[in-house]
Amino acid sequence: MAGPMTQTADLTYETSMSIDQGRRDRQEDAVVSDFQAGFPCGFVVLADGMGGHAAGDVASKIVVTEVFSELKLQSGDPELLEPQIGDILRRAAECANECVGLYASTRANVAGMGATLVASVFIEDRLYWVSVGDSPLYLFRDGVLTRLNENHALESQIDFLVNNGIMGYEEALNYPDPSCLTSVLIGDDIPQMDCRSMPLRIRHDDILIVASDGLQFLDDAQIEGVLRFSRKRSADDISAALMREIHKLDDPDQDNVSFCVIKAVQEGAKMSEPPAEAVTHSSMHQAGNKTITILAKVSRSGAGTA
Repeated sequence: MAGPMTQTADLTYETSMSIDQGRRDRQEDAVVSDFQAGFPCGFVVLADGMGGHAAGDVASKIVVTEVFSELKLQSGDPELLEPQIGDILRRAAECANECVGLYASTRANVAGMGATLVASVFIEDRLYWVSVGDSPLYLFRDGVLTRLNENHALESQIDFLVNNGIMGYEEALNYPDPSCLTSVLIGDDIPQMDCRSMPLRIRHDDILIVASDGLQFLDDAQIEGVLRFSRKRSADDISAALMREIHKLDDPDQDNVSFCVIKAVQEGAKMSEPPAEAVTHSSMHQAGNKTITILAKVSRSGAGTA
């Protein structure tokens, strides 16, 4: 779904969200964005329920609901939000973690439920984020794709595991599941949290992608190739192009995939028109006594369901 174009002093943000179930039995990703036209602050929150664990779909919705609610509450005055953005993001993640733990503690059948988190906050031309787990935050700038946030998976955290006495070097290096998460929101202490409290400056023509690891069935070179080809098009076009590449893989193990494309454009620059084939799908999901609307942009030719 194409979001409103939020204007700042210099930039306009155009957004588009996509979500697809892939080949999984249920959708365990959740994503929501809030970019109001004319308002200098916007944000995206995404969570990926832990695959193979009980009630991962519930965990992701709890995390997205709690973090979204906290950011929405705090974002009314961006001038007050920004000086304490690091504390607010960290507190939002910790609160979401506690809520997952409380939910699981009262239901024996969902013990072990958990989710990743990546939340990005845009204040004018400045970007902040918090993340736990392996869900990526990408920046595409000057033709190059870069992952901005930490990857809390074993293959990327060998030094952390060794230095903290969790594993020996050889054990970590030869662990049979290198994608095993080293940090996740599960209700216990959070071992690792990437919280960006100093801003990253966003430039004209930057493209940001907040995603679940389902997008990484495409390798970085493939994602970069799609963005190079479509970088001058709308966020909706870019979103649709990425999802088409996922569908082309036709991978029998394709995970849930969700992402939000955020395109920064200099104020006054001509914005591309959204693709004609784009349609909007929205569904309501409940987590506890709160309700959140998850929006998805779906191509009519898409192979997956949202």
